Amino acid sequence: MRYAVVIEQGKRNFSAYVPDLPGCVATGRTLEEVKANMAEAIEWHLEAMAEEGRIPEPRSLQALATVRALRRPLPHLAVAVR
Repeated sequence: MRYAVVIEQGKRNFSAYVPDLPGCVATGRTLEEVKANMAEAIEWHLEAMAEEGRIPEPRSLQALATVRALRRPLPHLAVAVR
């Protein structure tokens, strides 16, 4: 199974969460650290859910939005989602 992970950069660290696994979160000082911590958090979270007999199927999708340089003020923003 592959779960989507959202990683956000703060002023001093990174944080991550899994939309399909409520309560499954991790932090780290670097991007590499938060990724490693998140992998471990997912494993623990799924083990706990398996003991309760409920592992959700991944449902979240991911996409990146590319924004072209602005030539005019908003709302003339051109966005492409992939």
